[in-house]
Amino acid sequence: MTRKLLAWPGGRRVKWLVLVGWIGLLIVLQPLAGKLGDVESNDAAAWLPGNAESTEVLELSEKFQPADTSPAIVVYDRASGITAADEAKARADAVKFADGKNVVGKPFGPVRSEDGKALRTVVNVHLGKEGWEGLNEATKDLRKVAQPNAPDDLGVHVTGPTGYAADSAESFSSADFKLTLVTLLIVVTILVVTYRSPLLWLLPMISAGMSLVISQAIIYLLAKNAGLTVNAQTAMILTVLVLGAATDYALLLVARYREELRRHEDRHEAMAVALHRAGPAIVASAATVAISMLVLLLAALNSTKGLGPVCAVGVLVGLLSMMTLLPALLVIFGRWIFWPARPKHGTDPDVTRGVWTRVARLVSGRPRTVWITTTLVLGAVATLAVTLSADGLQQKDGFKTKPESVVGEEILARHFPAGSGEPMVVIAKDSAAAEVRGALQKVPGVNEVAEPQVKDGLAFVEVTLAAGADSPAAMDAVTAARESLGRLEGAEAKVGGSSAVVHDMREASSRDRGLIIPVILAVVFCILALLLRALVAPLLLIASVVLSFFTALGLAAFFFNHVFDFAGADSAFPLWVFVFLVALGVDYNIFLVTRIREESNRLGTRQGALKGLTSTGGVITAAGLVLAGTFAALATLPLVFIAELGFTVAVGILLDTMIVRSVLVTALTLDVGRWMWWPHGLFRREDPSGESAGAGISDSRNSEAPAPVSR
Repeated sequence: MTRKLLAWPGGRRVKWLVLVGWIGLLIVLQPLAGKLGDVESNDAAAWLPGNAESTEVLELSEKFQPADTSPAIVVYDRASGITAADEAKARADAVKFADGKNVVGKPFGPVRSEDGKALRTVVNVHLGKEGWEGLNEATKDLRKVAQPNAPDDLGVHVTGPTGYAADSAESFSSADFKLTLVTLLIVVTILVVTYRSPLLWLLPMISAGMSLVISQAIIYLLAKNAGLTVNAQTAMILTVLVLGAATDYALLLVARYREELRRHEDRHEAMAVALHRAGPAIVASAATVAISMLVLLLAALNSTKGLGPVCAVGVLVGLLSMMTLLPALLVIFGRWIFWPARPKHGTDPDVTRGVWTRVARLVSGRPRTVWITTTLVLGAVATLAVTLSADGLQQKDGFKTKPESVVGEEILARHFPAGSGEPMVVIAKDSAAAEVRGALQKVPGVNEVAEPQVKDGLAFVEVTLAAGADSPAAMDAVTAARESLGRLEGAEAKVGGSSAVVHDMREASSRDRGLIIPVILAVVFCILALLLRALVAPLLLIASVVLSFFTALGLAAFFFNHVFDFAGADSAFPLWVFVFLVALGVDYNIFLVTRIREESNRLGTRQGALKGLTSTGGVITAAGLVLAGTFAALATLPLVFIAELGFTVAVGILLDTMIVRSVLVTALTLDVGRWMWWPHGLFRREDPSGESAGAGISDSRNSEAPAPVSR
């Protein structure tokens, strides 16, 4: 039954129905895919868990100030000192700001700094229907108004949350096309080199491209109608993941299909066997990735929670495309699509001289020495992970370049308290207003406490901090304020504002790591155990991927600290890297070990391990290069978090394909032998006596008889 179901897409008549169905789906859903940007939520508050204290303050603050507003800070500076003309200009600008796009209320300022060298005006901007893009347009208007009409030594910069949002939006808008183009170029180049055909690469790319469009449409519908949180980061990761993962599945299917074309004259039969043999491993791999991603629904942080369904949808649609559309296309076009290296019926490829045969011989000589040495080397590099600072990136450290918002914040910090314009907000019962204000004035790191505003039984207090809103000192001030106010009986005081939002996001990230990482490991173990019907092999595979994860973090820490000179990493960075590396890393182990088990049924475990490596080495390496290349494309973007994620995942995938899967897992399989399959019945099968682990590699061309096919 399973075999007939898998063979269905490549049927003589059904292949045309499959093609028409996908084209129809594309026509219907393509317009929705283009609207994905309309439902993105890119403000930090939208990512918070609903039970966070800062979220409660945001909701209560609507009684005192318009909801969904973001402050823009316009800072003027002159090295020789602000002049009367400068002040007049700033006052005139403030009047014009009030009439700007989405500006709410009256601008506050200009305020002169104590050293007389700078002015500051705070303008509240409503997000509006355009969201992040609306802030970008509003910031452009503010900058246009504030710039001097003639060349002048007066510096003018727009910073604060609105300025940062605008620069981030600008980075994403300019990078979106670039990322897609770079990703496509990487994938196409690797496919052309792998297939050595000027035409074959078109079929996987068409299938992957259709997967991406349909995934975007489905995610748009989920975001619009089911409350799924989508932001620009997850939308970009979706592009990379779908193109990379879908192409991986295509490589594995095409490789097996090419094998079967040499054994079967009828291409429909060859596809049926290829889907039957490779299909379960591909489905299991995609299911592992998708289920691992869905575990992120347990996250408290909405940005992390939203990443799970987005990636799961992309992977599952990619799987569906590669298991239906691609087989149909391959069978429709026939053998000539492989030109000039068309697989001929009745021939066998020479696998006795390839690089993976040499690796197999090397590993089979002393497998225990090989896996112990490999583990020690990877473990040594993994110890560098302790030097990775993943306590969160400040806004000013989030860009690889220095946009205007960063320059403006640096100027602001030189002349005003660093927390100016982004106050900590406290809401308490009105009866405790004076007591709350007095307690806040004693909190370390507090620079100024405004007079409470009272309304509807609540008191609203704004607190200016001495440190920047997202600095470690500000996080300490938030903690100290909550502890101090928590001791006031009956005040029911809650601390919010920009600093508290960042604090709560970091706390949620820490909580998510502690919960989600063990759950994902348990889920992946269960999937592997069910797939292999064994316990030892899944444990070893999980351990190898975790080792690869820590090694990748160690390498990342070295490059971030000593080569790229990054200030640190986002608090969500380790979890995101873990999810991608464990889910995708297990993919390659599934491809290898399922082939090893298939060969072990005939040859025994040791010979099966070597035959599995030589048979899958090339295609799995190509698949790893594709996925690593697509993630490496993220490193070209101007935002540090995305660049760090792309670099680390790419490095981890290369470790998995080049070292962990080919050397470590193969050596472990050779050393552990038939016990890999315990308690499955295969572990009771003794390897052929009198044969060394490396024997028989040279004649592996003739070790596999043609598979029978029901007609």
